[in-house]
Amino acid sequence: MDWAGLLTDAGREIFAPTTAAFALAAIGLNFHFGLTGLLNMGHAGFMLLGMYGYAITIREIEANGGELFGVHMAAGAEILLGVLVALVVSVLFGLLLGWPTLKLRGDYLAIVTIAAAEMVRFLGRSQSLVGLTGASTGIRGSDFKRPFESVSPFPDRLVTVGPFTLHGSQSTSWWLVVVAWTVVALASLLFWRLSRSPWGRVLKGIREDEDAVRSLGKNVYGYKMQALVIGGAIGALGGVLWSFGNSVAPDSMGRPTTFWIWTLLLLGGAATVFGPILGSVIFWTALLVVKGLAGGLIPETWLSSTELEPFALVLVGATLMALVIFRPQGVLGDRRELAINER
Repeated sequence: MDWAGLLTDAGREIFAPTTAAFALAAIGLNFHFGLTGLLNMGHAGFMLLGMYGYAITIREIEANGGELFGVHMAAGAEILLGVLVALVVSVLFGLLLGWPTLKLRGDYLAIVTIAAAEMVRFLGRSQSLVGLTGASTGIRGSDFKRPFESVSPFPDRLVTVGPFTLHGSQSTSWWLVVVAWTVVALASLLFWRLSRSPWGRVLKGIREDEDAVRSLGKNVYGYKMQALVIGGAIGALGGVLWSFGNSVAPDSMGRPTTFWIWTLLLLGGAATVFGPILGSVIFWTALLVVKGLAGGLIPETWLSSTELEPFALVLVGATLMALVIFRPQGVLGDRRELAINER
């Protein structure tokens, strides 16, 4: 058993881009559930739309030799345009999703949002859109990663910092680590500021008793829509960050992804500033450690290598179930923050 290697891998997972991307998505969900009490079970749909919006935009610009409408675009401008398109698509999806559904409550809203996310995924898999989304095979990373990697200030080679070695600019790189966690820090700052503003206090009131807030003359529907759009846009940015280290495929953001994001949020603590970040760190690090321990301690005759990840997910899931039962507010949360509509 290589204990030193396992500890190094666990340490790397703490600041990995995947950890940051899912922390960002959980911050978006925190606007929905933590502040407003919206049971959005289709958050992966926002992430997938963000991934497609960015990747398709960059791919089309790259296919035209870096030009858009005859104007040559620098790599930085391409990135900004791709992110802008991802945000616009997510906002439109949030408005379209919220318009008929935000008058629903509880389980009904959860069912509708699951269906909406699945519609996005199946549209991405559709052969009729193969020229746009790549259908089930998706969009290769080589089609859209060049602009982001080209603006990296780090050297185009492996770089060692302490016990950790990552590439300077390509895929899961130091450059992506810095950008991803910077975006997470800014999103956390935004959540902290808005949650303590009058706007955030109205959302908390809606979470506890929307009828009481409505009786005070507040437009509950409008506030819910604002929370849905803002949280969805942050989730789309999480999808963009995730795509920087991977390809874009519809099945990479299926139903399990939404449940993972919910797990991160509840694990760290809903309605807290650092809960989504801590939840993401604990979840992904624990998953890697359990897989490493199972691979090193359980004989191959008992558990094959292909069965390690499902086994690790079962163990981590059982642990999280125990946490939800005995500490439902999460590690950092306040139990009163989850007392939604309790009587």
